[in-house]
Amino acid sequence: MTSETATTRVCFQLQVTPELLDEYIARHTPVWPEMLAEIAAAGRRNYSLFLGDGGRLIGYYETDDDAAAQAYLAASPVAARWEAEMGRFFVGLDGRPDQAATPLTEVFHLEDQLAVATRDA
Repeated sequence: MTSETATTRVCFQLQVTPELLDEYIARHTPVWPEMLAEIAAAGRRNYSLFLGDGGRLIGYYETDDDAAAQAYLAASPVAARWEAEMGRFFVGLDGRPDQAATPLTEVFHLEDQLAVATRDA
């Protein structure tokens, strides 16, 4: 017997201090290899960051268990070091960026709606 695990899509928003944008981008080109490994080990995949005007940062990733991924990274010494260094880049942030980002509510997902439309047809 197999069980199907639903993928959770997570999108979040942060605000990068405009004066630090160039340095923020440089710090992500590339991210530390050990931090990349921790993100993957936590179960996050298809992870992207998008930077908009004025430092608006939108992040997106997929995972099978977001609570477990969050717990893994919260306990990771590598993630703690990375987040301690990255915290200064963000406006109005209380806590580690990976835990204090504002989550966004998903209102549309193409594949979900196509699946329903196909099933109901």
